[in-house]
Amino acid sequence: MMKGHRSWVFKNKPVIVSTATVGGPFEANGKLADDFDLLHEDLWLGEDSYEKAHKVLFEEAFFKAIEKAGIEKEKVQFIIVGDLINQMTPSSFAARTIGAPYLGVFGACSTSMEGLALSAFIVNYGGAQYVLTGAASHNTAVEKQFRYPTEYGGQKPPTAQWTVTGAGVALLSNKGEGPRIVSATIGRVVDMGLTDPFNMGGAMAPAAVDTIEAHLRDLQIEPSYYDMIVTGDLGHIGREVSLDLMKKNGLSIEDECYQDCGLMIYREDQPVLSGGSGAGCSATVVYGHLLNRMKRGELKRILVVATGALLSPLTFQQNETIPCIAHAVAIEYGGDGI
Repeated sequence: MMKGHRSWVFKNKPVIVSTATVGGPFEANGKLADDFDLLHEDLWLGEDSYEKAHKVLFEEAFFKAIEKAGIEKEKVQFIIVGDLINQMTPSSFAARTIGAPYLGVFGACSTSMEGLALSAFIVNYGGAQYVLTGAASHNTAVEKQFRYPTEYGGQKPPTAQWTVTGAGVALLSNKGEGPRIVSATIGRVVDMGLTDPFNMGGAMAPAAVDTIEAHLRDLQIEPSYYDMIVTGDLGHIGREVSLDLMKKNGLSIEDECYQDCGLMIYREDQPVLSGGSGAGCSATVVYGHLLNRMKRGELKRILVVATGALLSPLTFQQNETIPCIAHAVAIEYGGDGI
């Protein structure tokens, strides 16, 4: 049901019956390597282009998720996925391989929670028994499109972030065991006039704060209701900006309970500058590391606030500012619910 202005509360609490995460070589050397189902030794994944390798990330995650769920692929009634490449071709071409009814969604790096919210809505109201959702990114494919090809060797400022090579997917159902989706808050586009494509964290921070505040207001709860509130990929810069904004707005969140996927996935000695980013960032961290922690009993309630910068190479060339968005989904495992 609708609660407040922007939030859904799911009475039937759709179940995440399985997840799968696939990563690249940089992720294999990161802090969360043990939480991936499959890691690759090189960025090509046996393909002759990075975009084709990007597609393979999705395909591998999809087939691993249904294998772990113990179902045939024909039982998946919808796939709701997206990525960052032009017209989401990796997602669409992976959907061609998979063969299930397909809904492509684009929310930049917020795509993982956009897809999870929509999938939960469909399952909650009886629109399907099995829906698979997720997001992916590929470092060199994304860098080539939004910044410079890696062969160019361009220097990046400290505010820049490292695009994750990875795919994370979740299979939702109306029955079974696993973490449950209890609510979601849909973000609105927030643009504070920033124009620097190498400072995505700073640009996205106001959107993250806007959605967190809306979620707490709509559901009439305090931040302490959650064991963790985790943003998608604000990185060091964006996380600090968001903490400052929340403090100015009178919202108090315990520092240790406010985390960021872009700061969790890599080691401090990896050259990621301000942290990780990309549509695959929150997807792999949530569907791998965080849900594993929930299943171990370390976390009962988390709010995932995936953030996205809705720019394109074209808008940057036309001197546009960077509109941003954040979607929030609440996941519980063993809790009493809202």
